[in-house]
Parts: sequence; structure tokens; C-alpha cells
Amino acid sequence: MAVSGIPVSRYLFNSIIITALTVLLTVYISTAAGYALSKKNFKLKNILFEINTMALMFVPIAVSIPRYIIIVKLGLIDKFIINILPVIAMPVGLFLVKQFIDQIPNSLIEAAQIDGANDWYIFTRIIIPMAKPAIATVVILSFQAAWNNIEPSSMYINNESLKNFAYYMSTLTSTTNSVAGQGMGAASALIMFIPNLLIFIFTQSKVMNTMAHSGIK
Repeated sequence: MAVSGIPVSRYLFNSIIITALTVLLTVYISTAAGYALSKKNFKLKNILFEINTMALMFVPIAVSIPRYIIIVKLGLIDKFIINILPVIAMPVGLFLVKQFIDQIPNSLIEAAQIDGANDWYIFTRIIIPMAKPAIATVVILSFQAAWNNIEPSSMYINNESLKNFAYYMSTLTSTTNSVAGQGMGAASALIMFIPNLLIFIFTQSKVMNTMAHSGIK
């Protein structure tokens, strides 16, 4: 039981829901946008990709103030969705997926179009299966961004029942100074680390494959 009276299971449940939705939305957005930027021709295509590439230069702390202002203006303070929205746009994920999809032959897509396949069929039956290594990488990155993120709970949410498990663990490490408290802090760090380790172990081969085909040496 937390000091606030909110059960620890509530924080954990929030984190599971937040992480699952974040991973699903990030994978879909990154893959769909990567497919469009790689295989479609439209106005501002190159400019949009350049903007995404420029976004890679900004660390999260550099945009925290404008992000907070936007969230306030949208009236999203103390809303559960604010745990998800700030992290579903992942420039590095889009970059990796787009670069990986560039390796898929255009002739394969053209053959599918000749056979009468529409964009949705091509996207779900050709692009996604062939881009699985890149998608696995995005899964890892988005999982880490959502699971370890305490910014929404500490900056945008006042309702304790809407905060996540990472925030709860941070309160343990910041409010305990005794030897037992330090042990609790170490245990909490281990709990936060284990899911990241497991997901990487199961997808590491696909991650290496992505790096080899995305122009990253």
C-alpha cells in the first residue's frame, strides 16, 4: 500500500495499460508513416522527413516547457491520456522504420498493385511482415519510453490514482534515506529494469538486423 492510500497494484495496472497502448500506437504510427515516406510520392515528403530527422537532435528536456504549455492549452492536465500522448510520436522509430522499408524492392509492391492489392493490403501483408526487425526495435524503444517515464505523472497529473508505477518507485527512492530505504530503492530499480532486459533478450537479433539495414554502423 502506498503512502497516499492508493494500492501499489493500481500504479502497476496503470503502467501496464499505458505501456501497452503506447507500444501499439507508436508501432502503428511509425510503420504507417515510414511506409508513406518510403514508398509514396506526395508534396512535402522530403521536408517532412527532414523535420523528423531534425527532431532527433532535441533531447526531451529541451522541449519540456513548450510541451507543458501545449498540454495546458489543450486542457489535458489530470487526464489519463496524457500518460500516452507525449511519447507516441517517436522520431527515431520513424527514422529506423523508413530506412528499413527503403530496402524493400519497389517491384514487389508494384507486382502486388498489378494483382489488384490496395494500400491497406500491401501495408499489412507485405510491409509489416518484411519490416518485423525494425518493428521489434520500435517496440523496445517505445516500451522503454513508456515504462520508465515519470514525467507525465510528476508534471501533468495531480490525481494519484492516474499515476504510473515508475512514479511510485521514484517516490520510494526519494523519500527513504535509511539503509533499509536504500535497499528498497535498489529493489525498485531492479523491478523497473527486469522488463526492459527481458524484452531486449527476446528481440535482440531483430534489433541488430535493423541497425544493419538502416544506415547505422
